[in-house]
Amino acid sequence: MTVLEQLPEGSRVAVIRLRSLGDCVLTTPALHLLKSFRPDLNIAVSVEGRFAPVFEGNPGIGILPPTWRGVRGHQPVLCVNLHGGTRSQWMTALSGAPWRAGFAHHSTTLAYNFKIARAQRILNVNRTVHTAEHLASAFFALGVPVQEIPRAQVFATESPLKGRYAVLHPFASGPEKQWPHERFCEVARYLKLWNINPVFLAGPLDDVTAFRAHQVVQGKLGDAKAILSRAVAFIGNDSGPAHLAAAFGIPSVVLFSKSNPAIWGPWRTGSEIIVAPEGFQNVSVSRVIAALERLRMFEEAHA
Repeated sequence: MTVLEQLPEGSRVAVIRLRSLGDCVLTTPALHLLKSFRPDLNIAVSVEGRFAPVFEGNPGIGILPPTWRGVRGHQPVLCVNLHGGTRSQWMTALSGAPWRAGFAHHSTTLAYNFKIARAQRILNVNRTVHTAEHLASAFFALGVPVQEIPRAQVFATESPLKGRYAVLHPFASGPEKQWPHERFCEVARYLKLWNINPVFLAGPLDDVTAFRAHQVVQGKLGDAKAILSRAVAFIGNDSGPAHLAAAFGIPSVVLFSKSNPAIWGPWRTGSEIIVAPEGFQNVSVSRVIAALERLRMFEEAHA
């Protein structure tokens, strides 16, 4: 009998998913599978406040503060640690849950009485697995039947922007992951030739000086969700907003430097991946425009 089969009707489940934006987005397919299999469960996610909007509006998914007291206050029967760091290990250990699950490859596993094998073993594959597959495999191990993993489940308010627009996200977690800003501006000029309004998306602390000639949306994560939900295309670096765009099924061109797109590529949406492990200086504007052209032709053929 699996763990999920042993949980009483209406049991509370706490899922620890502290950060980051992309990881949070790619956790939502796994939560959807869990909720679909056991709709009676009371599921809540422990997440840092800056990433909590990823889960806002998601039916049947609650949000807990990122503390052991917050998790324990939920009174979970099952606590699943998807994060794996020291802090989340302590949160799991102090959760009070009779069942405490986490991946066996985490650096420390003493908090767990159910250790989850690697995704390749659970999925019975011999290849690199996507992060969405890795996270979903935790719930397959706990008893959800192995099945196709859906697109991320993210919900947004209505976009304040009208007409046809594309979202460009020229920022990332580090400079080595950012295509030069002036080249993003060149792409924006091409979009205008196609009668598509370019909109640059930025976080509250991003320097948007280079993009002042264009429309810039700089605000909270909830605003980013709304803007991305109605875009006709996304062009950006390997970063959290690329995963949000994929969650809404937005055709995407994503630029990768060191990260592996097999692990972090757009999940379940039409996309063009540009990989430049040697650095972005050699990635031309024409290469990105050609990727956009292919994506437009694909989308028109399947419209």
